[in-house]
Amino acid sequence: MSARRFDDVPAAQARLRVVGDEGAGAPAGDEADRAPGGQLSHRQVLVVFSGLMLGMLLAALDQTIVATALPTIVANLHGTNHLQWVVTSYLLASTITTPLYGKLSDLYGRKGVFQIAIVVFLVGSALSGLSRNMNELILFRGVQGVGAGGLIALAMAIIGDIVSPRERGRYQGYFGGVFAVASVIGPLVGGLFTQHLSWRWVFYINLPIGAVALVVTSVVLRLPYRRLPHRIDYLGSLLLVASVSALLLVTVWGGSQYPWGSGVIVGLGAGGLFLAAVFVWWERRASEPLLPGRLFRNDIFCVSSGIGFLLSVAMFGAIVYIPFYLQYADGVTPTVSGLLLLPLMAGLLLFSVVSGRLVARTGRYKVFPLVGSVLMAVGLWLLTFLTATTSHLVMSVDLVVLGAGMGLVMQNAVLATQNAVTPADMGTATSALMFFRSLGAVFGTALLGVVFVRGVNDRLPSLIPAHYGGPRVSATSSGLSVPPAQLHLLPAGVRHGITEALVRSLHEVFWVAVPFAVVTVVLAVFLREIRLRRTGGLATDDAPGEHAGAAPVVPLEG
Repeated sequence: MSARRFDDVPAAQARLRVVGDEGAGAPAGDEADRAPGGQLSHRQVLVVFSGLMLGMLLAALDQTIVATALPTIVANLHGTNHLQWVVTSYLLASTITTPLYGKLSDLYGRKGVFQIAIVVFLVGSALSGLSRNMNELILFRGVQGVGAGGLIALAMAIIGDIVSPRERGRYQGYFGGVFAVASVIGPLVGGLFTQHLSWRWVFYINLPIGAVALVVTSVVLRLPYRRLPHRIDYLGSLLLVASVSALLLVTVWGGSQYPWGSGVIVGLGAGGLFLAAVFVWWERRASEPLLPGRLFRNDIFCVSSGIGFLLSVAMFGAIVYIPFYLQYADGVTPTVSGLLLLPLMAGLLLFSVVSGRLVARTGRYKVFPLVGSVLMAVGLWLLTFLTATTSHLVMSVDLVVLGAGMGLVMQNAVLATQNAVTPADMGTATSALMFFRSLGAVFGTALLGVVFVRGVNDRLPSLIPAHYGGPRVSATSSGLSVPPAQLHLLPAGVRHGITEALVRSLHEVFWVAVPFAVVTVVLAVFLREIRLRRTGGLATDDAPGEHAGAAPVVPLEG
């Protein structure tokens, strides 16, 4: 795709062309509040952000609030062997539906599709809270995931619509704050609900938040959109679902339920790769592909997608396994272990805001993913030195470094892509980025889980005293067979052996994650920098030769 400057379009061409009764009859005050060039004012953007952040809070909070309740849920529904599927079904559903939401929003407008995602998420939440057995919970968590697939991706796409890449840094901190708040209060609220009410409330709490989100988005999201031909790539969607599901099952089942060389694992792997190849073949022939080939001819999109995938693989090593370390090595509660992740989120939030401000001031973005990926690699390397006696202060410094790297990389990779694609592809490109990021999280969690489980099980026999005659201690994809709260009941020699096995295995986890961060550095070097547009996607009209043939803007949504 051409890398020509998008912001050379005359101001008159950059105005929003809003037609119909609602656009023509907009109050004079609203028009007065608009920024030059037809874009929304700072106050209007903040109002829209309030609705978007509530939607994102639903998805972000659900990733953390459920974690502390899982042991209680499993005990109540008698499904220890299916624990991993409570998480996997959600991740799988959200990952495979993300690119479909992008296409739907490009075809039918962001607002309606965003609200549908909220409704689907709330239905899944209500049904999850009503689950009577593990099979129902796994199914309804999948429904939740279908809704979650659109929440974050569409929120990011709407930002691209209403805020120019040059000014987007002013608002990045708000979304970083949503994830930071969710990461801190999620474990706390989950623990409180589980202890004092019921584990079912970790799902019911989504209902009032979602209701407010629906009301706010109905009032504040009034976005013009380009009506495009209504054609969905159903075959491509089916092929993508089938290939990702098969490959994910390889990582989830391999080495645990089935040997790696078993017919089931080999068959799933071969089938998944074959379906992926068929998906690529079909996408090159489909009239309205789910992932358009023109995106992959854009080097900025390709590099940003690779960065997002590798970043997720690397960072989940810290987010998932640091609480393991804290609960077993330090003996802290799940709630406290969540609080001790605050330095990670503080680093992410602070450097996301700082880099955003600098991007808005200078118009340069490449340096931030480059420096950020280096800091991520350094942060993961520092975590390989954790021991059973490492102080919380030292660990906090390590986490700040890692969080700073994540904050410099995450939003700026999205910004680079949104700046490089046409407004017509904004939703599809943003959702594709979120898809690859989610895919990295899914496969990263599975890969590092295999490293952790194998490491612990290989070390325990030599580290636990031979005369120990108590219950067998082992690791599974669901964690250690001995809960952290019961560790103090074991003999001192056994406790020491378990802690040593866990700490050494975590060293391996972080060492495996480091190369992914290093490759991210290499990709960041090749991230091409082009001039940032000064208009958002909705304020960018058709520049000659740039968006030729784009459909006219139609009335405001809602």
